[in-house]
Amino acid sequence: MSYVDLININDTTPDRQAVLAQIKAAFGVVPNMFKAAANSPAALNSMWGSFGALGAGVIGAQLGEQIAVAVANRNQCEYCLAAHTVLGQKAGASAEEMAAAQIGESNDPKTSVALTFALKLVENRGQILPSDVEHLRMIGFDDEHIVEILAHVALNLFTNYVNVAFAVPVDFPKVKLIG
Repeated sequence: MSYVDLININDTTPDRQAVLAQIKAAFGVVPNMFKAAANSPAALNSMWGSFGALGAGVIGAQLGEQIAVAVANRNQCEYCLAAHTVLGQKAGASAEEMAAAQIGESNDPKTSVALTFALKLVENRGQILPSDVEHLRMIGFDDEHIVEILAHVALNLFTNYVNVAFAVPVDFPKVKLIG
């Protein structure tokens, strides 16, 4: 059971209803994570707005979802791991690619470097070296991509913390955490 209320779209304020309706239109349902975030309209708007902004960015959906599962696994967030595994497969990644990304691996060199960077950001709490950024540039990422990779990590830290801290019930097919 969640430590905070899961806000029902039909039993809340009009401002929350408007955002939850957008989420329902995108997913077909309102996932529990957004119901938890809806306790604060500011938090809900921040979360949903960030998903929209990054979804329109230069990082493709597949890489964004691979970053999400790597960060979720590192933070032991079962909710995000389950949700982003489904979304990654919808974005074109195979089950095997998503499982590899979960532990920061990929057969694609560019994806592998991005995942390594993302996990280094998490593990070192943002403390990176100039050589980490240079490695991304050498593999073909420009500054826009690099900053966006960091933004994906930051958004996933936010969602991981919401789900883990508040024990939000997983409403996607469960995926086993690794390590």
